[in-house]
Amino acid sequence: MREGSLEAPTRHPLDWQNPEFYDEEKLDAELRRVFDICHGCRRCFNLCDSFPRLFDLVDAAPSEELDTVASSDFKSVVDACTLCDLCFMTKCPYVPPHPFNLDFPHLMLRYRATDVKNGEGSFVDRQLAETDRNGKLVGLVAPIANFATSTGNTLSRNILEKVAGLDAQAELPKYASTPLTSQARATTPEINREAPGFGRKAVLYATCFNNYNDPSGGLAARAVLARNGVETEVVHPHCCGMPMLEQGRIGEVAKSAKIVAKALNEWIDKGYDVIALVPSCALMLKFEWPLILPGDADIKKLSSGTFDLSEYVVDIARKNGIAPGMEPIAGGVSLHIACHSRAQNMGQKATEMLKLLPQADVQVMERCSGHGGAWGFKKGNFDVAKKVGRPVARTAGNGGKAYVTSECPLAGVHISQGIDALGTDKPKPALVKHPIQLIARAYGIEV
Repeated sequence: MREGSLEAPTRHPLDWQNPEFYDEEKLDAELRRVFDICHGCRRCFNLCDSFPRLFDLVDAAPSEELDTVASSDFKSVVDACTLCDLCFMTKCPYVPPHPFNLDFPHLMLRYRATDVKNGEGSFVDRQLAETDRNGKLVGLVAPIANFATSTGNTLSRNILEKVAGLDAQAELPKYASTPLTSQARATTPEINREAPGFGRKAVLYATCFNNYNDPSGGLAARAVLARNGVETEVVHPHCCGMPMLEQGRIGEVAKSAKIVAKALNEWIDKGYDVIALVPSCALMLKFEWPLILPGDADIKKLSSGTFDLSEYVVDIARKNGIAPGMEPIAGGVSLHIACHSRAQNMGQKATEMLKLLPQADVQVMERCSGHGGAWGFKKGNFDVAKKVGRPVARTAGNGGKAYVTSECPLAGVHISQGIDALGTDKPKPALVKHPIQLIARAYGIEV
């Protein structure tokens, strides 16, 4: 059997509606088949913590092989997977169409889905994943909530750590008093008047983070797109379901997919492109949903009509030319390529976008930040997340650039915290939440 495959990687639909998907004996057999291949290869040793945990289990087993590892110990391997997809997209030589048919992240997802089917799973985790509900409620008291969740507020953070399991050291997302959708409604007529009218129209899928936590990235995106002739609207019909996917709640993700697809396809029918403002959400719309609901025509239609934000700006530059008027960004930029951007298999679009800047000085970091969505906030995970992300933090901290940015809003903050932990005496680069904000700044737009 040759190592690797010459064909492009492909993924099979998730068979989550088949009762055999949740059969524990068949799941254990598949775990052992895949883990044995991973143990023999070990190419992923330096990605997330799942693989070191697996290899340590094997090395400590009486036979030093998988046959003497207890199935009950597999849970620690599953718990460390952040569904970043980097093993599938960048490392594994045995992904489909190779006959070994290895899809490690989706196997971890199957394990979690089986736990959910059996009534397991944390009540607290479930509540944290209700991002739409939480965003609407917490936004009503945003200043108080932001004060209470600040890392400097040791009393409330220690309580939150004990009650919700969120590490007191982890920087949590802040909340906005006014959602992005509300701010957009107030400015749509004005900002669309600024668009020169090159024929492009796009609807921005706000995403939970931009809508409830930090609207600045969405506002910057609208301003840049308007400068480049794109009329825009902003909507947020529902969460994309990524927080639920991380927990294995596939059925709930499918419900979210149907709600969002119905709403966004109405815009596609009116001639609008769909732009997702966060790579994880773009990945869901473009790739994960079609694997969960492969026969759904609405899902297929939305998948083919969706763009990642950086991807869309680069497409404008290639086909129409980027609008003039940008000034150089002094001091240079350290750019982290988000894992879920890489998983979209579209190339380094954020790098291409920032190289549109005059006299562009971009240092690219194409490695996982270690955060892994909500996983990195949790007690017991935060220190692991810092360890996994230390190479990125070290590169950014020692790179001598004025700014550090990531397409992933959680990764950017985590990298910034990692730089602090290094204790370097070099000037710390200023955090910019998304590369699009540097493009806006180059146009003289501050949001």
